Amino acid sequence: MKVAFLGTNGWFDSPTGNTVCTAVDTRDATIVFDAGYGISKLDQYADMEKPAYLFLSHFHLDHVAGLHVLPKFRFPRGLFICGPEGIEEALGRLLDAPFTLPLAELPFATQLLPLPAFEAALPFPTRSLPLVHTSLCLGFRLHLDDRVIAYCTDTGYCTNAVDLARDADLLIAECSFPIGKESAEWPHLNPESAARIASEAGAKQLVLIHFDANEYGDLEARDQAERAAARRFPSVRAARDGMTIEV
Repeated sequence: MKVAFLGTNGWFDSPTGNTVCTAVDTRDATIVFDAGYGISKLDQYADMEKPAYLFLSHFHLDHVAGLHVLPKFRFPRGLFICGPEGIEEALGRLLDAPFTLPLAELPFATQLLPLPAFEAALPFPTRSLPLVHTSLCLGFRLHLDDRVIAYCTDTGYCTNAVDLARDADLLIAECSFPIGKESAEWPHLNPESAARIASEAGAKQLVLIHFDANEYGDLEARDQAERAAARRFPSVRAARDGMTIEV
């Protein structure tokens, strides 16, 4: 299956990319992780005729602001939006007048699925666990087309991230902080801690995303992060907008 990185920035759009969004094209569904402004490119990379499942890790604006562009799309088989408990209230406030079009007025059917309560309702095995962040943020582990993809963003190092990434074919992990930076008050990963999670979990591949646009002013900084991560976990790539890989 194909994984496309539509937005790889954290916090805000910049010349290095849009805010965070990743799309996975499977045999039977389109899977989307987070809805930063990178989601505006979804129809360039995904089969929009398939059922679509959008997994929101949390409700910070760089992960949900792209929901504003949903009216440009058509999902003839519906859009299922999965996220932490409280998703109905959070999106009910965000996606409403005077800010944008309410979900009920979109030109396709939508359904909100709070996790973990509705994991069993999904057509593929799904596990979600809370990560370490300033608000409730979920990491995800999905079994898709005989592969396992783990997605962990907006977190400090934690055992839940390692558990979600255990033996995964692909771990998609954030890299907000530059080499060596840490903060207990504002938990995020740096290249070394992302590589630590991948190594301890025995993941096969690691792709770094969610580069803080203020910390990573150019793509060379991402290359440096990739090299730092590779010292502990060699099978790593720093994502760029528009990058695609096969898993």
